[in-house]
Amino acid sequence: MKFFNKIACFISIFVFTVNLLNAQEVKSEFWSHVRYGGGIGLNFGDGFFSGTLAPSAIYEFDDVFALGIGLNGTINNQKRVYKSTILGGSLLGLVNVIPEIQLSAEFEELNVNRRYDVNLNFPDENYWVPALFLGAGYRNGNVTFGIRYDVLYDNDKSIYIDPWLPFVRFYF
Repeated sequence: MKFFNKIACFISIFVFTVNLLNAQEVKSEFWSHVRYGGGIGLNFGDGFFSGTLAPSAIYEFDDVFALGIGLNGTINNQKRVYKSTILGGSLLGLVNVIPEIQLSAEFEELNVNRRYDVNLNFPDENYWVPALFLGAGYRNGNVTFGIRYDVLYDNDKSIYIDPWLPFVRFYF
């Protein structure tokens, strides 16, 4: 949590400094480089429900480099087994090697809170899990799709079933 407090402080100082330098002109120039996107997930089946909302924003420095932040909120419920809430954030870096090929690095930190059904006799869990994704994708306009790999993958703690994950990324 201290990590995200430092990031929030840095972003606040950065925005304040930019506004102080040249309020009207710099402000409009800054926001013209910001792109918004994210993901929405919904999964359900026989007694299972999962919903995810993951908004994000990036700042495009030029046609090659972009940096951004994201939030992640997920709710899972397996009837008579467990309920979980997963909340966290991420920092994202993008490099467009050529307009069609995008490389990415994303550090994600999530808090996992699982409550098991009392009949299962499992202890409830609450822990933080980091992930560092390195990825490559094909980019066409505002859409990029590709694959990423979690170099910090922990089979016991990760919320993902595998370190290799496909992705689709939209920024407008």
